[in-house]
Amino acid sequence: MCAKITVVVPSLNQGKYLEEALQSIFLQPVEKEVIVIDGGSTDNSLEIIKKYADQLHWWRSAPDEGQAAAINEGIKKGDAPFIGWLNADDLYLPNGLKLLSEILIENTEYSTVYGQCILINSNGKFLKKYWTAPFSQKHLANRCLIAQPATLMRRKAWEEVGGLDESLQMALDYDLWWRLSKKNKTKKFYYLRKVVAATRYHYKTKTNQYRHTHYREAMSTVRKHYGFIPIKWYLCWPFRVIIWDLWNRIKS
Repeated sequence: MCAKITVVVPSLNQGKYLEEALQSIFLQPVEKEVIVIDGGSTDNSLEIIKKYADQLHWWRSAPDEGQAAAINEGIKKGDAPFIGWLNADDLYLPNGLKLLSEILIENTEYSTVYGQCILINSNGKFLKKYWTAPFSQKHLANRCLIAQPATLMRRKAWEEVGGLDESLQMALDYDLWWRLSKKNKTKKFYYLRKVVAATRYHYKTKTNQYRHTHYREAMSTVRKHYGFIPIKWYLCWPFRVIIWDLWNRIKS
């Protein structure tokens, strides 16, 4: 038993990683429609996209309104019952999408499934495991316990919450998890204790380049959905912004 999956790949000047990301999707043993939304890259991204154009459901390359808007646009171009997105510098591990889709097929009461994820550097070297945990709003209020590349959701659930908030630039996935959990209180997140994806952790990622902005936006998201900001956010600010910045420079 299988169900088709819409996978959107948002990209902007990620030609160094884009081909590897696309190949990781094409190798998944599931029925899929792959959509690339490129923000008007000036590197070799367009060359790579055209190389794989016959395997893509749809693609475009032009300036847009940001990552959230690009992903929303891409999801609308597909019609598969299951959806997800993979940033151009991330990867699915072998059978990752298959494992995620099987959970949604076998457990119809769940709207979203997320698995475990590893962190790799710019050269694909393993750094560590991404911290994930079983879902609860209390835990979500303290940190984002879901690794976005390792997620898959039902299109119906996505449409019910209106997709991504296009006003957000950094915490767009964090905000989505909150809205999905509040909209679908009886349809819990399923936590799959298997590694299904890899996220690229290097100094040039948007999160690392704009860490202060990311932290502030994440805190604002918590306040909006949880009512207040746990003290942990204030205590961890120096570590997150300063110490991790130095760690990223060394590891990248």
